[in-house]
Amino acid sequence: MTQTILTSAERVGPAFSVEGMLQARGKTRQAIRDIAAAVRPGMVEEDAVAMARNILIESGLNLSWHPTRVRFGSNTTKPMKQASVPGVVLQKNDIFFIDIAPRYDAWEGDGGASFVVGQDEEQARCAADAEALFHAVRQVWKNDKLTGQQLYQYAEQTAKGMGWELNFDLPGHRVSDFPHAAIHTGSLADYDISPSSMRWILEIHLRHPQKPYGAFFEDMLLDDESYAQG
Repeated sequence: MTQTILTSAERVGPAFSVEGMLQARGKTRQAIRDIAAAVRPGMVEEDAVAMARNILIESGLNLSWHPTRVRFGSNTTKPMKQASVPGVVLQKNDIFFIDIAPRYDAWEGDGGASFVVGQDEEQARCAADAEALFHAVRQVWKNDKLTGQQLYQYAEQTAKGMGWELNFDLPGHRVSDFPHAAIHTGSLADYDISPSSMRWILEIHLRHPQKPYGAFFEDMLLDDESYAQG
């Protein structure tokens, strides 16, 4: 791979701003928390999605480049491009995840996280492991300068050791000033250079090998300081 291809894959648009990207990320993470706090057992998934859209708009964010998703129960196993089974209701002991891609001014936000209601310990472990695996992958990226391909190989092996399957239908992607698709559409899992900070979204989607549930976590690849700030 030549430096020209690296520059092409990681270049940014004319409105790119470190401060702007971090603001978009911060507002995205806060919106995820706000949406999760409003989800209750007994809700129908479609109603939760509508609520999530309203929360984003009320937060001053624009609905952006992919649909706002809140997925309940068995729908948490599905690839993002596959539609949810309609009418799924969140149970008293259940798992759900949020996946949003809002835009703040000229900058893209993209984030996801999983949550549980009730007392199912294995579902709670799945949700926690999705976030823990994200940070484990991020640490080997930071410390060992692995390529995008190597990061997902590491993620797959580590997920198996945790007792989960990694869904490769969510292979990570670029993020930038809007729209990143005008800059680069390739996945992080196919990227054969060590990715740069504040250029890529790392996606982790775990699924139980037998039971109908999974968990999701995604965020921007950044150094430790940014995560200490939420």
